Amino acid sequence: MQKVLAKLIFKIAGWKLEGGWPENVSKAVMVAAPHTSNWDFLYARCAFYIMDVPLRYTIKKELMFFPLNLLLKSMGAIPIDRTPTKGLKKRSMVDAMVELFSARDQLVILVTPEGTRSYSKRWRTGFYHVAHQAGVPIVLGYLDYKKKHAGVGPVVYPSGEAAEEIEKIKDFYRDKTARYPEKGVR
Repeated sequence: MQKVLAKLIFKIAGWKLEGGWPENVSKAVMVAAPHTSNWDFLYARCAFYIMDVPLRYTIKKELMFFPLNLLLKSMGAIPIDRTPTKGLKKRSMVDAMVELFSARDQLVILVTPEGTRSYSKRWRTGFYHVAHQAGVPIVLGYLDYKKKHAGVGPVVYPSGEAAEEIEKIKDFYRDKTARYPEKGVR
């Protein structure tokens, strides 16, 4: 049902898919950029329903209350509990996500590196550290509002050279037009 609805939304809105999910990749961090609008989630989610990518995303456990939790879980939400346990500090999001990968045979987690829909001078680097520590690739997903294309770009296997590899990832997105270009990658 979700795939049928996603195809209908794409057809009505005039969007097209480019590329497809890479073969033999069952675990990955999916970067979604540029992210400047709430519409990004709808179009990205539709694209991955159409491609049959079992996409998930993390959310604070505090947001998983009834009845909202029913909708969020149906769209791939994984609640994260970062509450500190006796005498320990708050668990990092990177550690929590790495644990998710180690506990599953198949997992694709969507991450927006800007961390906000507003312009940000720099990307958050947690997505890179999650992929590197979990030993999974980073798959570059995108929305290009100018062309009305949603797609999957290259796969990056993190080597640990975060600054250099994140710049190469950003280079891929520089010609993708965000819904609000003034808030996008620079």
